[in-house]
Amino acid sequence: MSPSLPHAGAPDCTRERAIAAAHARFDDGRFAVDLKRRVAYRTESQRDGARADLAAYLTQEMVPALAALGLTSHLFDNPMASGGPLLVAERIEDAALPTVLTYAHGDVVLGYDREWRAGLSPWTLAIEGDLWYGRGAADNKGQHSINLAALASVLAVRGCLGFNLKVLLETSEETGSPGLRAFCEQHRDRLRADLFLASDGPRLRAHQPTLFLGSRGAFNFELAVAARAGGHHSGNWGGLLSNPGTVLANAIASLVDARGRILAPALRPPPIPESVRRALAEVVPGEPGGPMIDPDWGEAGLTPAERVFAWNSLEVLAFKTGNPDHPVNAIPPHARAHMQLRFVVGTDHTQLMPALREHFDRAGLQQVEVTTAPDTLMPATRLDPAHPWAQRVAQSIAATTGAPPVILPNLGGSLPNDCFADVLGLPTVWVPHSYPACAQHAPNEHLLGSVARSGLGVMAGIFWDLGDATAAAEYRARQQRIPVRSG
Repeated sequence: MSPSLPHAGAPDCTRERAIAAAHARFDDGRFAVDLKRRVAYRTESQRDGARADLAAYLTQEMVPALAALGLTSHLFDNPMASGGPLLVAERIEDAALPTVLTYAHGDVVLGYDREWRAGLSPWTLAIEGDLWYGRGAADNKGQHSINLAALASVLAVRGCLGFNLKVLLETSEETGSPGLRAFCEQHRDRLRADLFLASDGPRLRAHQPTLFLGSRGAFNFELAVAARAGGHHSGNWGGLLSNPGTVLANAIASLVDARGRILAPALRPPPIPESVRRALAEVVPGEPGGPMIDPDWGEAGLTPAERVFAWNSLEVLAFKTGNPDHPVNAIPPHARAHMQLRFVVGTDHTQLMPALREHFDRAGLQQVEVTTAPDTLMPATRLDPAHPWAQRVAQSIAATTGAPPVILPNLGGSLPNDCFADVLGLPTVWVPHSYPACAQHAPNEHLLGSVARSGLGVMAGIFWDLGDATAAAEYRARQQRIPVRSG
């Protein structure tokens, strides 16, 4: 009998042993070695000419790592020319067992090498106490490395998973996941599963295990007013010529007021469902050391948690008219603003563009042009917090940590969760391993070592609990050609 495959009923074949094995991977340095190797790949999907690096991460790093877990990998070109390659891997233990689909992205944002603190490089994992610096350490290489290490720990103790596993890895998430939805549509059968379980984004707080069950949608659009070909002296022409900056400022003010409350009905969500209110009742956003939450900002009558996780927000990302750095005494010829609506389930995103056009026309602002890029829209998704799969994962985390996790009906940010929830029709559960102050997308991005170690134990517990004990014993018996023992 192979010593790496404990027999059914073996005293060391326990959930506690699997969690201890996951923690040991952190404590003895194996996890750091894996993450250091992965951070070194310059997988900047926003960089021209990065395709070879993106492919190398899949072929040189992920394929061997997944093969060590007993998964067979297949590489695919992206359905869209602008997207990077994808990988699908699977380990099918028994067709009768439930199947879990997990997801990760191997690409990162630009390194901004020169902007990192002295002594740090985005491509070299640097550990300073609890801070693990490196591009992708938090988003997303560190997070999927935690999940792979936890799977390895369960396999080392149990000898099998007790469920079927499929892995989908993309390399274009940081450019909006072009092609991912089309890929999921084309490969529905290959990606068929019972549960979607993945890791991205932050916990509510660093040391508070969290689940989120979807994400707010994102709709980026540009408003522009072009009045004339050039600027004109503000003394000679002031009061005679329309000012595009003034017109655009009023257009924005017709959408959202001075306290951030959305005024345009089409941009507002429906009432918050009671199940969502209950889930958020004890949730308090914010992180020590982070910005102070403005108590009077946003929709009146909502708690801070409801404002960010259960309501829509409209943001002015950029506004330009004239020359802000060197203003001159001239009425500017044009103005533009970049806007973003983060929206929750129930907002009809298919009607946002026509609704904006109708809104401005009705307000007498026909000169305001509204444009958007079709591939910038990310739909909203939300799984009911009472869903059995969400509760099963939450109970597993509580069994590991001794306290229930925070359950967020959806993340405040946006992820391509619609590909899994809408296209594949899966219940979606995310278990994040980062925290709000990780400097994600910025210089000095980092993972907290304490959160990584916690995440290893949490995920080992979840993967153990997803496995069926009887099926696992039968699988081991088939592999080892011994009778199934009871007890």
